[in-house]
Amino acid sequence: MSQAPSNSTLWGHPKGLYILFTSEMWERFSYYGMRALLVLTLVAATEGLNPGFGMSDADALSLYATYTGLVYFTPIIGGWLADNFLGQRLSILLGGILMAAGQFVLFMATPHSIDLFYVGLGLLIAGNGMFKPNISTIVGDLYPRGDARRDSAFSIFYMGINLGAFIAPFITSTLGESPDFGWRWGYFAAGVGMTLAVLTQVFFFQRYLGDVGKIPGAKQDIANSGGKKQPLTKIEFDRLRVILFLFVFVTVFWLAFEQAGGLMNIYADRYTDRSWGDSIIPAGYFQSLNPLFILLFAPIFSFLWVYLNKRDKSPDAPIKVFVGLLLTALGFVFLILGLFEIQTTGKANMMWLVLAYLFHTLGELCISPVGLSLMTKLAPLRLASLVMGIWFLMPAIASKIAGEIGAFSETADQLTFSQELAASIGLNPEYSGLLVVFGGIAVGLVAFGLVLWMISGMLVRWMHGAERMEPTTTAEGLEQEMEAVAEHEGIGDAKK
Repeated sequence: MSQAPSNSTLWGHPKGLYILFTSEMWERFSYYGMRALLVLTLVAATEGLNPGFGMSDADALSLYATYTGLVYFTPIIGGWLADNFLGQRLSILLGGILMAAGQFVLFMATPHSIDLFYVGLGLLIAGNGMFKPNISTIVGDLYPRGDARRDSAFSIFYMGINLGAFIAPFITSTLGESPDFGWRWGYFAAGVGMTLAVLTQVFFFQRYLGDVGKIPGAKQDIANSGGKKQPLTKIEFDRLRVILFLFVFVTVFWLAFEQAGGLMNIYADRYTDRSWGDSIIPAGYFQSLNPLFILLFAPIFSFLWVYLNKRDKSPDAPIKVFVGLLLTALGFVFLILGLFEIQTTGKANMMWLVLAYLFHTLGELCISPVGLSLMTKLAPLRLASLVMGIWFLMPAIASKIAGEIGAFSETADQLTFSQELAASIGLNPEYSGLLVVFGGIAVGLVAFGLVLWMISGMLVRWMHGAERMEPTTTAEGLEQEMEAVAEHEGIGDAKK
């Protein structure tokens, strides 16, 4: 006999929502806590107060690129397994166990065995693929269709992501970057966080969620559709063409954005004055800026879009993406300005890095929610899962390329072109590698943005009015904004 979710509520919502919130919060704590340490551990010298693996910047960033690329690719496989064989609940549990094991393997491997470290990364990749795409659908299943509480439920659930992402570096980086503890204890803390996510599932999911998420979705989908398949219409073909075009521009954005965990992390560690009174701020703390800025600005963007929409002045989605690309480019300009201060004083003021993260976040808020929301409107219902897979494929491809571009900074300063470019604006040759990478990304973002602006009219025509399915109230807009931004973290209601 199937068990329905608990009817007990807290603050007007099923208690199961807060159980899901807690599990997701600890999973994101684990992921972002580990990400703040990864590159720094790899490049740390093998001898010293806090030894690491002694990799070159290029090798470390290349490994980071491979890791993050696979992290975003495996949810396609994990979602397919859940839909067809395992169900969301079992997939989430197995994924959580694999990721907890992966973090503790990193703890045991550091700094003694790079081969064992690779095993830990592999476990994290596999576990993430099982966990990331599946927890979100359960949130929607807690509410019947038309239930007004769903609007705020995803806003509450979304907070779990950024709360976990925000607090993680303050714990893992405090431990990992301290010679008194060492990198391995940062990974241990991340493992504890992931273990708490698993224990939350084991002890509370059945009690508060019942059997929600246990049956593979494909079985229910086939039953609902009667097994009939309809050919795509011309309008659907046109809308799919828009998705393919946007794939290029959104991938370029993620390529730039994913420098945060790689080259920008090294920038924070080596080139930024992190002194605060008598203390030194750990470099990993800067990884908390993006979730903090999202928490602060996502509601503002939501109110802005709804306000403009009510007055029929809301920009079309391609124009919003265009603005997002320009804002992200501006973030890299601040990093370049910081190079001049590094040349003069030896270190850049923290302000430059904070401004870079701020404008990258503003760019994300113009692109991530808008792009995903548009995709869900453009995708034919029977291809919704495929389109969601394409969404995760964008940062997967971008992450790999981003790491390789970041790695290029280590040798770029040896090129005559780089040295001449640096000299032309008054920079010494040793900073030409960072100049070429940061400047090249900024120029690329602007160039792709201008191309998108020029073809935006064509893309809007191919949408056939799909974009105009806009929220009519501020509350509805806030819910859509929060849910759509959260899809990048794999917690949006993909089957809504």
